[in-house]
Amino acid sequence: MWTGFKRIVRSGFVGFWRNAFVSLASIFVMTVALLVIGATMLSDQLLGVTLKNIQDKVDINLYFVTTASQEDIDALVARLEAMDEVTEVRYTSRDEALTQFRERHKNDELTIQALEELGDNPLGASLAIKAADTTQYENIATFIEEQRALEEPQAPLIDEVNYFKNKGSIDKLTGIIGAAQKASVITLAVLMIAAVLITFNTIRLAIYTTREEISVMRLVGASNTFIRGPFMLQGLMYGLIAGVVAILILYPVVLWIGPASESFFQFNLFEYFVNDFVHIFSVLVGSGMALGLISSVLAVSRYLRV
Repeated sequence: MWTGFKRIVRSGFVGFWRNAFVSLASIFVMTVALLVIGATMLSDQLLGVTLKNIQDKVDINLYFVTTASQEDIDALVARLEAMDEVTEVRYTSRDEALTQFRERHKNDELTIQALEELGDNPLGASLAIKAADTTQYENIATFIEEQRALEEPQAPLIDEVNYFKNKGSIDKLTGIIGAAQKASVITLAVLMIAAVLITFNTIRLAIYTTREEISVMRLVGASNTFIRGPFMLQGLMYGLIAGVVAILILYPVVLWIGPASESFFQFNLFEYFVNDFVHIFSVLVGSGMALGLISSVLAVSRYLRV
């Protein structure tokens, strides 16, 4: 068994170097396929970060009446934080709201003067409520309206909720996010299928050049395992080399576009590439080796049929 294994390994390396041009063509095609997979992984990260940044800017603003007591506000905050849909509740007091208002209108003398003439703080406290997903805002808004309906008419608590004013924009954003995620999955699937088919056909062409050698081996009684073994090893070598080459090509590319991606998307692709290098390397090299192995097995099988 050990002797047979050594012969298979030796035959695999001999076949790899003997058909150097065909091997180079197979590695080139697999490298392109793996680059497509790697680029899709990186673009998917960019898409995910972009969508997350957009989602982070969406929230529900709840404004309290100026007479709302701190005890009632704290009770409502506690009920909101207990909801599964809510990820964050940010409270802004009346004094903080007034300070922010002054800062926004510091160059508007008429507004500041009118505010001074009032003599009292006309602004109420407010809450900025964030959900884990944009589709959950309607449930939160419904809960707030239910709480509002329970208020006593002579002692109101909630003055205004801006969700229903922004509902159209939130629904449109939810649709865009869903469509973008589906498009990402479909694109990745199509590119993966194309990479598999191209690689399979290239390796099948490489094995086609040795079909007569396979026929002779069968005539002298070689087992299917012994015939298939060298081609399986070559497929693994194609995938390993192609995966390493793809990584070496991606490195300077992400190094170059890293600062630009951070400027436009607030996400540095190069830092992600370095921090998640083991995962990216494993995916590309593992995919390449698996692709080469499976393609070799399938391609040589047609010549093993009696």
